[in-house]
This record gives sequence, structure tokens and C-alpha cells, in this order.
Amino acid sequence: MLFDTHAHLNDEKFNDDREEVIARAHENGVSYVCNIGYNKETIVSSLELAHTYDFIYTAIGWHPQDAITMTDDDLAWIEKLATEERKVVAIGEIGLDYYWDTSPKDVQQEVFRRQIRLAKKLKLPIIIHDREAHQDILDILREEKAEEVGGIMHCFSGSPEMAEQCIDLNFHISLGGPVTFKNAKKPKEVAERVPLERLLIETDCPYLTPHPYRGKRNESAYVRYVAEEIAQLKNISFEKLAQITTENAKRLFQIQE
Repeated sequence: MLFDTHAHLNDEKFNDDREEVIARAHENGVSYVCNIGYNKETIVSSLELAHTYDFIYTAIGWHPQDAITMTDDDLAWIEKLATEERKVVAIGEIGLDYYWDTSPKDVQQEVFRRQIRLAKKLKLPIIIHDREAHQDILDILREEKAEEVGGIMHCFSGSPEMAEQCIDLNFHISLGGPVTFKNAKKPKEVAERVPLERLLIETDCPYLTPHPYRGKRNESAYVRYVAEEIAQLKNISFEKLAQITTENAKRLFQIQE
């Protein structure tokens, strides 16, 4: 039993074989997927996937790269969907991205804050996208009292010390393909130090493909390699790692099945 807590199975890279990719995930022990809708187009297609497959859930939100395009109507639409659709389990991915210069920092920060407030109103966890914005992410989470709902630090790229700060703010640390890379010292240290009850696993497919498929398209079935690597680092069985991370995700997303 595995839970891929962050996937983009609605990405165009899966247009030719999406059904086969989803079937392979199930065949490889993936019992749950949280697929991400991060703008107008992908929110619609992610909901369609969640409606089609029992084991796929969705998070919806406005990505920081697209922050400059978000309107009041868009935020109201996200609220309506999150209220009405039982398979919406989180608000995300939201956050800050200072690598891609597509939305001004002040706009990103305001859109981030507004979505945290929405998540608190709806009592839903949030999924955080953090690229080269560690301190601002932490500051905003504290200022907005995001610990009231908590959530996930998606594809965590910070230090073990930052991970501890995030855990103190009621967040889970999610690791993906990079933890399997031979020279990925920091993710491996994070995996070793984060308590099991605060760990999650993900693929971020079609991106960040784990070893041994690095350089090729990622898919949800490959979350198994992430779980195997972390289990080895923590010196526990694969089965125990899979069970605990799945239970963590189900509890966070309030999934009863």
C-alpha cells in the first residue's frame, strides 16, 4: 500500500498513455494518489481524473508561477469547488517560486496568503511549493498561523533544520525522486532525521524521476523507489515505511476509505 501524495497525471506528457500509467501505478501497489490542479486548466482536468478513478484524489490551488493571473473570481471558484467536491482534500500547490521570474514576489506572497486564509476557512490542509524561498515561506506560514490546518512541504528541498521548523508548524515533509540520487546528501539527511509520523512520499510525476529511471518521464508507479530508499535510510522494512506514510497521508487528507 503506497500513497503518491503529489502527482500531475493530467499533464500533457501522459496524453498518449494515461490509462496505462494509472493502471501501472495500481499494479505496483499504489493505493492512493493526490493529483494536483494548480491553475484554471489543470484544476478542471485534475477533478476529472478524481471523478474517473476511485483511488485518485485532488488538491486545487493557484501555483506561484501563475500568481499574477489569479483573480478574485478564481479564488471564489476554488472555494466553491473545495466546498462542493468531496474528492478535494487540500488547497495546493501554493507557495513561492523565486527561481522562475513569472510573477513578482509581492504578488506571489499576497496570493499565497489569501490561499492560506481560504484553507483555514475551509479547514483543509495546504500543499506548499517552495523554490528558493525558504525563509519567506516560513515567515508567511508563521504570520498566517498556517499551523491551524498544517499540510505538506512538497518535494522538500530544505535542510534538516528547516524540516524541524516546518514540523513545529504542523507540516509533513514529503520526499520524492531526489532522495534516490546518489549524491543527494541533504534529502538523505532529511529522510534519516524526520520522524516517521511526519514523513510522506511522492513522485511529482512527470518530473523528478527517481533512480534508476532518472532522465526519463516519471510516473506514480515509481513512488516505490522513493519508499525503498527511505526505508533503507531509516533501517526499517519497505512494508512498514509504506504503511506509515500511507496512514499519515490518509489522516492528513481525512480519507476514511
